[in-house]
Amino acid sequence: MSKTPIFGKKNVLVTGGAGFIGSHLCEALLRNNKVICLDDFSNSHVENIEHLLKDPDFEFVRININNPFNLEDLPELEKFKIKFQGIQEIYHLACPTSAKNFDQFKLETLLSNSLGMRQVLDLAVKYNSKIVFGSSSVIYGPRRNDTDKIKESEWGTVDNLSPRSCYDEGKRFAETMCVTYSQIYNLDVRIARIFRTYGPRLKLFDGQMITDFIVDALRGNDVVIYGDETFSSSLTYVGDILDGLTKLMEAYKVSGPVNLGAENVYLLKDVAEFIIKSVNSSSQIRFEKPLVFITSLGLPNIDRAKEELGWFPVVSLEEGLKKTIDYTVAHEKMVGAE
Repeated sequence: MSKTPIFGKKNVLVTGGAGFIGSHLCEALLRNNKVICLDDFSNSHVENIEHLLKDPDFEFVRININNPFNLEDLPELEKFKIKFQGIQEIYHLACPTSAKNFDQFKLETLLSNSLGMRQVLDLAVKYNSKIVFGSSSVIYGPRRNDTDKIKESEWGTVDNLSPRSCYDEGKRFAETMCVTYSQIYNLDVRIARIFRTYGPRLKLFDGQMITDFIVDALRGNDVVIYGDETFSSSLTYVGDILDGLTKLMEAYKVSGPVNLGAENVYLLKDVAEFIIKSVNSSSQIRFEKPLVFITSLGLPNIDRAKEELGWFPVVSLEEGLKKTIDYTVAHEKMVGAE
């Protein structure tokens, strides 16, 4: 089918659309498109998209993308006229993961990066859709040092038998599927390697730390860092990631996978101290054993994003944290607090 919509606005599909990044993306895309959101709520919340459900250009369908489905058979999607209009763009973000409860989603994570990826790619072949796949910086493996910035041309080193390989190696395999489908079917597939992201709607009490820092500080509890005083990370505000994803989709041409992340590195201890001070808390910082899913990831070189997309993060850490604090204070009871 043509990538040009017949009935005005484009039909855009977002898998994992009720998740942290996906829900923000659905919201942004609705300004100019019709949006179909697929999610199974395995590790997301209806509250993330509740404010979108009354929009006539938005439709949520509860689907596990690892299982076969046909969009044209779903009565709730009749208004999108998919049989005639098709799907112009697909953002594939579905991948159920949990930092604190990683083992709970291991099989689903593996299948999402294989069976789920295949189903999305087959859908793109059927409708000649353009795809942006939400990959991850984990494909590069652990950070080598605090100075080297990783370019997209680097292969990285990942242990395919490690406790977290279902995610790390899964993302690498999914990228291979994207490239293979592109070679065989001439699909327009773009790969976004997303670095550590924070912001409103990031799930609470899941080991993601930034939002957990905020809630613990508000309650006067110890603020827990899963690592030691040297634990540092690139941190990118979710609004900047959305901008990168949409620019990647809109770009006329890209030369390969694109890193999306902040080039600066921050000590998590300093971030925790900023949050404690911002909410006038008496909380203390406590260091605990690292979680399998929370590791010191590499730092991005974003020259390709700057040159080919005109993209770079614009939200400062201080500004992003303030927005996240304000949201978490207002929505603490709605976003997964225990």
